Amino acid sequence: MTPATVDTPGQDIGTDASQSLTSAVMLDGTDLFCERDDRILFEQLNFTVSEGQVLQIKGSNGSGKTTLLHILCGLNDSYQGSIRWYGQAIETQAEEFYGALLYIGHRVGVNKVLTPLENLRWTCSLQQQVSDTELYRALAEVGLRGFEESQCFTLSAGQQQRASLARLLISDARLWVLDEPFTTLDAGGLSLLEGLLRSHADAGGAVIVTTHHDLRVADLQQMTLG
Repeated sequence: MTPATVDTPGQDIGTDASQSLTSAVMLDGTDLFCERDDRILFEQLNFTVSEGQVLQIKGSNGSGKTTLLHILCGLNDSYQGSIRWYGQAIETQAEEFYGALLYIGHRVGVNKVLTPLENLRWTCSLQQQVSDTELYRALAEVGLRGFEESQCFTLSAGQQQRASLARLLISDARLWVLDEPFTTLDAGGLSLLEGLLRSHADAGGAVIVTTHHDLRVADLQQMTLG
């Protein structure tokens, strides 16, 4: 199998190119190998993600994109190779790493019986205390003003996705790992999410995202599996 390819598109949206040269490497992987059902998903996979960067993972269905995210987030240990958090083996930095991580999977991360407000309140209670004022503000920013107390099963798929993505606005996590977050979003939602990714990177955070969407963010790196 051909190793995954990593490239940096020649797309510049206002960020000084020297930024990526001076930013600290947040997460990196070396010689990652994974197979499933006797089929190699990826091998000799190397990558780095620095503060202020967005890494887009591309590839056809079944190429291992979600599996890779699960490995990076500690949800799958069936791999070989090394993963480091700020230069240290991730196994020795578990508390710091998971405290800095926000993972949103490809399934809509809401309980459909609950309201967007209740979902967000429950999610926050796991890690931090956030006032209802902040929760309402986050839901309004993702376009759910007036729907905060509607049960999620009454909302469209795109609105449910917006409710899930509201977590990005209240999280202190430095590393966002997002699996197909643009799915079901309309044009306004696509623009909103791109803006959130840009803002997070501009503030020194990092993003690893799987998507087929043509991202327009500064300091974008792309890695293709398969």
